[in-house]
Amino acid sequence: MHIRAKNLVTSVIGALAITLSASAAYADGEVNIYSSRHYDTDDRLYSDFTEATGIKVNLIEGKINELIERVKAEGTNSPADIMITTDAGRLYKLEQEQLLQKVESMTLSKEVPANLRHPEGYWYGVSKRARVIFYDKAKVTEPPMTYADLADPKYKGMVCARSSTNIYMLSLLASQIAHNGEAAAKTWAEGLLSNLAREPQGGDTDQLRGIVSGECAIAVGNTYYFARALRKDVKNLSGSTDKIGWVFPDQEGNGTHVNISGAGVTKNAPNKENAVKLLEYLTSESAQNYFAAGNDEYPVVEGVALSSSVQQLGTFKEDNLGLEELGKHQAAAQKIYNEIGYK
Repeated sequence: MHIRAKNLVTSVIGALAITLSASAAYADGEVNIYSSRHYDTDDRLYSDFTEATGIKVNLIEGKINELIERVKAEGTNSPADIMITTDAGRLYKLEQEQLLQKVESMTLSKEVPANLRHPEGYWYGVSKRARVIFYDKAKVTEPPMTYADLADPKYKGMVCARSSTNIYMLSLLASQIAHNGEAAAKTWAEGLLSNLAREPQGGDTDQLRGIVSGECAIAVGNTYYFARALRKDVKNLSGSTDKIGWVFPDQEGNGTHVNISGAGVTKNAPNKENAVKLLEYLTSESAQNYFAAGNDEYPVVEGVALSSSVQQLGTFKEDNLGLEELGKHQAAAQKIYNEIGYK
């Protein structure tokens, strides 16, 4: 009996060794990321992934259109395994350029809400931001509570917003098209245009600075630009954030418009298994903390704690519109902006 027990133990140890060896073999290799995000905390995210899996991460950063052209030029020999970018409109473009492949994963389907991922698995959200209304608390006693309110004549000459070619403005109008149709969306855009305090210019931070300078009383921007100024010094904004209030629009209706940073596995990924493993890792609690906190965003996975800067903004009811709709209506949104003369 002792001999048989010994043999059994030896067999179990041998099987365990084979399993560990196979696991190590799976972890060997690398994964190549093409990313249009540029945040130092992402580096820590990738190094932790390597430490946990043994998979080496190779990172190439650039503007999304440059990365798209690079992958297209590389063709079937492209080393890219994953592409990471901001805004569902850009993810839609990656899909339309046939640069991504479907990924089926129980982990991703469980962790990423349906509206924050492509319905067929071409891309998945990994962090979330809301496009909200900011206002000068000293000048605006009754701020706009909905996106529709931004077109109300009582706010004429008070609103600052970005250029019509900006992806965030395109996605916001695309969401209006998805909900209300093109005719109603055009009327809304005309009202917004007539309420502008100045020609569209600069980024979201510049819209907030416009409130500080007194040039704007109301501004449209993504949450993370303001949260960033709460966390660290942002020139001509930090130190003046107390004068700015914010509204999560449409809390009694569709909910606040949200968008994402997202990622997809490339069509010709040479390291597909490692790419899926990384994509799944991005939904883990530790990764969500790095990914969201690094850019002062909201995590996409329910239950993950908010960073201190985002906590100050609070929680909200979000629009559950499937974000693929933003890409589908992007061209129509640009057409509307062009037709009404919104620069």
